[in-house]
Amino acid sequence: MIDCLARPMSGDGCNAELFDVRRRDALRAACAEDLDIWQIYSINFGPPDFDTTIDAFAGATRNRTFVLFDGDELAGMSSFIAVDDSRQTLEIGATYYRPHLRGTGFNRRIKDMMLARAFECGIRRVEFRVDRRNTRSQAAITKLGAVREGVLRADRITWNGHVRDTVLFAILKDEWPV
Repeated sequence: MIDCLARPMSGDGCNAELFDVRRRDALRAACAEDLDIWQIYSINFGPPDFDTTIDAFAGATRNRTFVLFDGDELAGMSSFIAVDDSRQTLEIGATYYRPHLRGTGFNRRIKDMMLARAFECGIRRVEFRVDRRNTRSQAAITKLGAVREGVLRADRITWNGHVRDTVLFAILKDEWPV
C-alpha cells in the first residue's frame, strides 16, 4: 500500500512528487515565505528548523511527503502521514501552500488528487487533524466533505510549547467524492 501511495500524482493543473534533496532549497525558500503560519503548526518547517524537521518527517517509514506544483511552479508540500495498512487508514497533513495560492481553489485540486490516490491504493479512511486555532484549514476541510468527528483536548505539545487542541475530521471511501 505505501509503495502505491508514493508514486507521483497529477490532478487538475497540479502535480506532486516525493520530496527529495533536489527540491530541498526551493521548498525551504517556499516555507520561509510565511513565518507566522508555523505558530499554528505542531512542527516547524520554517527557518531555522526546516532541514531537521523535513528530514525527520519525510524519513519516517509510515509517512510519504510530497512537493506540490501548480503547473510548473513549486507550490508547497503535503504528506500522507501514519499510513496504517492493517487499518487501511492514513492522515493527510503537514500541508503548506505558498501565500499567493491560498484561497484560489488550489487546496481543493490538491486534496482531490491526494484523496483519489489514497482511495485507489486501498485506504478506506482518511483523517485530517487541525489545530483548533486554525480556522482557515478547518473551513477548507469542511468544504472537502470531511466530517468533523470531535476535538482531542490537550492532544499534543507543539514545537513552540503550545498545548494544542486538535480537531479531528475524516472522509470515508464510501463518502467520496462529494
